[in-house]
Amino acid sequence: MNIKPVRTEQDYAVSMARLDELWGAKLGSPEGDELEILAILIEKYEDQHFAMKASDPIEAIKFRMDQQGLTPRDLEPYIGSSGRVSEVLNGKRGLSLTMIKRLHDGLRIPYESLFPAAV
Repeated sequence: MNIKPVRTEQDYAVSMARLDELWGAKLGSPEGDELEILAILIEKYEDQHFAMKASDPIEAIKFRMDQQGLTPRDLEPYIGSSGRVSEVLNGKRGLSLTMIKRLHDGLRIPYESLFPAAV
């Protein structure tokens, strides 16, 4: 086992290739231990270099609408009147906690997708 930190793109590529070789190794075996440690190092590198920005709540709602073939009118039970739905979808009005709960419960949109990202 020759493990070292993953600091560069080349280290990352080499580590990913080794991870592929080790994939499926038995837990508790030397190869399984190397796989586990390597996965942790790769995850740390990816978190630092490929961090995903938080989703926009409006985009999360629009994504779910697209998935389920919903129209703005279908959002009225969760958000309110058609005018309010329009304001929310156009970014002119934020989501209230009540709206977030209704959207989560009714459309199964994850809470973390409905809260705006902290600036």
